[in-house]
Amino acid sequence: MTPEASPAGDGLSLSPELLAAVHRVAGTEQLLVAMDFDGTMAPLVDHAADSRALPRSAAAFAALAELPRTTTALISGRALDSLRAVASPPEQTLLIGSHGAEVWMGPGSAELQLDDGQRELLAQVRQQLAEIVDVAPGTLLEDKPAGVVLHTRLAADDVAEDAVAAAKAALQDRPGVFLKTGNRVLETSVVHASKGDGVAFLRQSTGATVVVFAGDDTTDEDALGSLVRGDLGVKVGLDFTRAEFRVEAPAHISELLEALLRERTIAVGA
Repeated sequence: MTPEASPAGDGLSLSPELLAAVHRVAGTEQLLVAMDFDGTMAPLVDHAADSRALPRSAAAFAALAELPRTTTALISGRALDSLRAVASPPEQTLLIGSHGAEVWMGPGSAELQLDDGQRELLAQVRQQLAEIVDVAPGTLLEDKPAGVVLHTRLAADDVAEDAVAAAKAALQDRPGVFLKTGNRVLETSVVHASKGDGVAFLRQSTGATVVVFAGDDTTDEDALGSLVRGDLGVKVGLDFTRAEFRVEAPAHISELLEALLRERTIAVGA
């Protein structure tokens, strides 16, 4: 069982084991702090456009981005434009969007480009999902550069289950179409990518000697599963995880980031 964060009085407290792990990773030569956004830095909300990071998380994350030998990144299922709109990331923060299909490494980064076949396939996928949404009240679609997302958060449970089942039946054996099931969403993409790919790419690109990653959804397990000995992985919530540590809610991520900021500031002499 993974150590958990638990309430203590009116405040929040991280487990001693997690705090010890934070202390350990803070002293590494080149630190990469990579965070999922929705459900991790920001509480889950019904409408995606309303999502915002908790103020303490945003402040600590921004301060970490300013430290020497420290790189911050957001790794999200959101398209990059959507991620920027809700996260307002620090200028130097690296961004991985669309579950690894989109990458922003700074000014001049190339945008994702689909070939003709992928664009045609994406249009077909969207049409099939639109037909499902038309008969499933409370469901809706979100377009991304390489895919379409079926959202079911506002639908009744039975409607949501039927809609996802219908979409999987129509698309799961379709060549060139990749599916990911998340928290009340079904992600479709015509580009094969994962958050684990995103972590690996950022690790190599930044020369990170330690990676810290936290996420809440099943799609974050790809990233958590890609961590290596010496890294720090944290799961938000009670679902199954490959992470070494678990916390209960995004409020604990605020405390985690603040603890990491304190320890890293000391370690780099800032």
